[in-house]
Amino acid sequence: MTDFSLKQQDFGKQDLPDRLHQLAENLSQMQKLCASESPRSLMFDLIKESRYFIEWTVPDLVKIDIDRAAELVDLGRVLTRWLFNLEKTWSDRQEKLQVAQQAEQWLKRVVEMSQLQWKSIK
Repeated sequence: MTDFSLKQQDFGKQDLPDRLHQLAENLSQMQKLCASESPRSLMFDLIKESRYFIEWTVPDLVKIDIDRAAELVDLGRVLTRWLFNLEKTWSDRQEKLQVAQQAEQWLKRVVEMSQLQWKSIK
């Protein structure tokens, strides 16, 4: 079994609020990276990991709240745009500021989602 498969299994064992909290933590780190001179490879890795977190969370979330699942799918689209535009974004201070602002908005929304009381999924 690959490290990737193990990571997916470990992530899938967590409850939904914990999964969303991990996604929120990644968004927080992305926001901070935009304000720093960090290499764009760090941002690239966080975006890719976050897209996987969404992919692994949505199937369980859709069973109990389709609207919030759809919001996460929308976040996945935003992350994909960031990924494809990362080289341009990383060289433009204004673009990085926009990404940081979007990351902050999504961070707040994902934190709200993680604080909701979820019914257990059977």
